[in-house]
Amino acid sequence: MHIPKRYGESKIDKCPFCKQSAMLMSPQGVPVCKDHLDAELPEMKCVCGEYLDMMQGKFGVFFKCISCGTMNMRKVLEINTIKDVSEKAKEKEMFKKTYTPSAPKKNPREQTIRSDDPRYFD
Repeated sequence: MHIPKRYGESKIDKCPFCKQSAMLMSPQGVPVCKDHLDAELPEMKCVCGEYLDMMQGKFGVFFKCISCGTMNMRKVLEINTIKDVSEKAKEKEMFKKTYTPSAPKKNPREQTIRSDDPRYFD
């Protein structure tokens, strides 16, 4: 049974930093969301240990390894961990560090509940 493609369902790019829908292209040529427009992908490594070359093709961004050949972006992102190094991410991180309220620590106490206790079934 053949299910026809609908408009907009054929290719949906995801931002490699936050997994949202990508709408823009970064200066590197990677599809990203509006929040990560100035972010850059770090050097990517292959499973064999070689560095990958990022290339643009008919179907989008792909990577090329000297010994393994070509790999799509999804596989490369699974292998490598990507950390957001944009200025907005740094600002959010600093905000979390400086403005997080610290909750007072409570002393935990041990509570024994027997089977004939009415709190047993709660």
